[in-house]
Amino acid sequence: MQISVFGLGYVGTVCAGCLADRGHTVVGVDKSETKVNLVQSGQSPIVEVEIDKLIRAAVDAGRLTATVDAEHAVACTDLSIICVGTPSRSNGSLNLEAIETVTSEIGNALRSKATRHVVAVRSTVVPGTTRGVIVPRLVQESGKEPGPAFGVAFNPEFMREGSSVRDFNNPSKTVVGGLDESTAASIMSLYEELCGPKIITEIETAELVKYVDNSWHALKVVFGNEIGRIGKSLGIDSNEVMDIFFEDKRLNISPSYLRPAFAFGGSCLPKDLRALNYFSRTLDLSLPILNNIFESNRLLIEHAANWILSHSRKRIAFLGISFKSGTDDVRESPFVDLVERLLGKGCEIRIFDPNVRLSHLIGANKEYLNRVLPHVTDLMVPEMSDALDWAELIVVTTTNPTYKSGILNARRDQVVLDFCRLDSADTSAKVEGFLW
Repeated sequence: MQISVFGLGYVGTVCAGCLADRGHTVVGVDKSETKVNLVQSGQSPIVEVEIDKLIRAAVDAGRLTATVDAEHAVACTDLSIICVGTPSRSNGSLNLEAIETVTSEIGNALRSKATRHVVAVRSTVVPGTTRGVIVPRLVQESGKEPGPAFGVAFNPEFMREGSSVRDFNNPSKTVVGGLDESTAASIMSLYEELCGPKIITEIETAELVKYVDNSWHALKVVFGNEIGRIGKSLGIDSNEVMDIFFEDKRLNISPSYLRPAFAFGGSCLPKDLRALNYFSRTLDLSLPILNNIFESNRLLIEHAANWILSHSRKRIAFLGISFKSGTDDVRESPFVDLVERLLGKGCEIRIFDPNVRLSHLIGANKEYLNRVLPHVTDLMVPEMSDALDWAELIVVTTTNPTYKSGILNARRDQVVLDFCRLDSADTSAKVEGFLW
């Protein structure tokens, strides 16, 4: 197919690279000339496992280009996939400015297009948005009606940052909700060779599925950590408790996200949970568990700060600041929040994260870090030894093999606080697990 992908963030870049890798001709579209130029030169605008080689190979083969010209992208393709961000507003509702702008641009381009065009939405939006916001805007801007002129579908993504390429090529499920059967079928044909169940459903059902998945993932993270706090306070091995809990697999419970570890964060779970809570309030629904997940998560971060402070050591090295291993995404990272709290208590902080290179951060990622932790430049160090040799206390955030090698050489007088259950049995330093 000839495909245009609008938005070259995490979802858009991975979709563009993977679709081009599967033989399609792809045009990436973004308002950021920096991102467009990176793709044009064969470089990825994001840090993600495997994506660099996919982008380079696709550009070299002539199957992937990028542009800031939306009208050109629509004119030379048959399918447009919308992957722009839908960030949270202060009240938890979704900010749809980017998706509305892109929809208007596509609609305007459709005015002069003689052939039928398909628009697929991958941006996460609450139920009713595709049919109630995106379709009417396409009609208004194009002067045409859906059906003969254009088709619209919602096609949620279920990719995890740090393993997005693998998840794209090995999906647990593929879901498409279309305005009509032919549109849904054309979108589903993109994934015909991929594994997993393929489900065509109503647009609103497809929209809600994404929120159900992410809300459940968020709930699992908090639930496991609360069990961990109970176990820790009683001297009980919380991981043994959870191992017994996992034995009951009949109720659709899996170990993923249930290991006691640390708070959830990132660009998906917090945003989608806020949106679902806000959406439920507009329906006059009271959902106390969902409404209190953030409070439990906040208390866990507060507990972590108090735990670190209880060691009475001022010089603290953080190994990792992104919200999970294998990504440079710092948006709503609980470790950014944790560092901010500790700085407010007079702690000295040094941070080493090989994935977070300040000079390479762009877009919403850079904006978030500058807003929440504006002095981060003074805290980051280029080498792990710059942090470890100086520190009295070491905080390990993710299971990066580089961090493990550093911990093995930690001094006997240092304390290692483990938030990720890193294997550090051979180190001379004292190691304490957060909830185990």
